[in-house]
Amino acid sequence: MTGVFDGVFGRGAAATDGHAWLRAMLDTEAALARALERAGLAPAGAGAAVTAAAVSAEASAGGRFGLAALGRQAALSGNPVPGLVAALRKAVPPDAADTVHRGATSQDIIDTAAMLLARDALAAAAADLASAAGGCARLAEAYRGTLMIGRTLLQQAVPVTFGLVAAGWLTGLDEAGEAVAGVRERRLAVQFGGAAGTLASLGADGPAVARLLAEELGLALPVLPWHTDRTRIVEVAAACAVAAAALAKIARDVTLLAQSEVGEVREGGGSGGERRGGSSAMPHKQNPVAAVAILGCTRRVPGLVATLAAAAEHEYQRAAGAWHAEWEPFADLLRVTGSAASWAVDLTGGLVVDPARMRANLDAARGLPLAERVSELLTPALGRAAAHDLVARASSHAVAVGGTLRDTLLGVPDLAGWIDGAGITSAQIDAALDPAGYLGSAGAFTDAALAAHARRSLPAG
Repeated sequence: MTGVFDGVFGRGAAATDGHAWLRAMLDTEAALARALERAGLAPAGAGAAVTAAAVSAEASAGGRFGLAALGRQAALSGNPVPGLVAALRKAVPPDAADTVHRGATSQDIIDTAAMLLARDALAAAAADLASAAGGCARLAEAYRGTLMIGRTLLQQAVPVTFGLVAAGWLTGLDEAGEAVAGVRERRLAVQFGGAAGTLASLGADGPAVARLLAEELGLALPVLPWHTDRTRIVEVAAACAVAAAALAKIARDVTLLAQSEVGEVREGGGSGGERRGGSSAMPHKQNPVAAVAILGCTRRVPGLVATLAAAAEHEYQRAAGAWHAEWEPFADLLRVTGSAASWAVDLTGGLVVDPARMRANLDAARGLPLAERVSELLTPALGRAAAHDLVARASSHAVAVGGTLRDTLLGVPDLAGWIDGAGITSAQIDAALDPAGYLGSAGAFTDAALAAHARRSLPAG
């Protein structure tokens, strides 16, 4: 890590910075040289010579291959490839110089490099999503029956279990992981079309070289060059957006549940025994750093996706500006998505759950979250509308006086008379107000999520 913010936004395992772009472009040029030699269009040993020069350039990343030098050259042509090609030709033996970049155009190299970056970044993100999902699965299983209050529109609703909450997180991560892995496996393709997508400079050998280049890099061979068909870029972006949505859901829940006034979960400490979550001003603070970092990353995703979607309109055979607009947002999107996924491994693996606080918060609602169940109890005797109105009146009274729903139903004469008239006993009221009896299919849903996760985790075949 070299940037002051990299600890937050550059936590993912795959690099997408300028050095990573340089490596990917050099790898593409080297693979092209090998493909040309295999096709009989370059002298024997040319592929090895270009590859050796590219490897040496990757290792040094200085001199004529330095990012600053390439950046200055990019200002002359609008992209860094011409400067890179000139430097690479000077670094190889004279008889291999003509092999460098033969048949290609700058967009071929940068688009293929983008696919290589995406392959590494999406693999790392998918692995971290799977690890984070494993943490959620353990939470769902451990707290399958742990009661807590459910909240809708930020208000207390009806009882749920923390196992079901974690199961929801689990399903989101599993499906996001499938989206990321799917686009990585099916949509990353080599780009090789030459000046205007015809490979005219290679004559009839163009398709063969494209096939060999795809083999050398381990990328898919597209039906035809995709210079102005940017659906692959948009699909990578969409998969990142799906992952960010699943990650942000978990992080937002944790920040809310970890509030001092709620206190139902908290993050574990940092690695190596470090205290994490401290404040520069308030010594008592333990902020939910992982959750906050995830949200910091995922908040950037929609804007980056929007930029890539807007840049997908490319005119004629090569775009003027739209292609250029993709480079940095594409790399940034891979970076922040990977970082968010990496933070999620820490978050779900180290989350500390407080079942006692969950129960205390549920009990503090004074039975009001069970109003729906009491209404169902009264419906056979009073009718649905009348039962609903009666319980609504009781709930309003309990809120107004700070009492419990039970005491209001059984202690306020006007209401108690209706209860007695309906033939409902205090024991039945008590049973209806037991949150453990009003969980619906929470357990079944949790089990279904765990079973689906287990199936996804089975080895292929």
